[in-house]
Amino acid sequence: EVQLVESGGGLVQAGGSLRLSCAASGFTFDDYAIGWFRQAPGKEREGVSCINSSDGSIYYADSVKGRFTISSDIAKNTVYLQMNSLKPEDTAVYYCAAGDLCTVVAGTPLLRGLEVWGQGTQVTVSS
Repeated sequence: EVQLVESGGGLVQAGGSLRLSCAASGFTFDDYAIGWFRQAPGKEREGVSCINSSDGSIYYADSVKGRFTISSDIAKNTVYLQMNSLKPEDTAVYYCAAGDLCTVVAGTPLLRGLEVWGQGTQVTVSS
């Protein structure tokens, strides 16, 4: 079964850090692009960051540049999102997804050919 499972969410104070993990099973993610997305209450889902495993290219949303870092561990078939200097506006459910190609349009990371989504993990940043 093709599956993505996120973990690492939680409650943190503003200025704090969290590291999210996205573990893939049923496929080898180094053949895909992996992206992180988030959805806050009452808002549309937005791209946060994505990575192309084919060439290692990485994209970030303007709102998280300099604070978030995406990385991958091929041996563990896992992609991470290190989130530092968290702000209350980062509060959302964070999802990872696998697709064919990661790109950026108008400062927003996008995944082309989306094939699978994780179930999401809640991140809450208190002020």
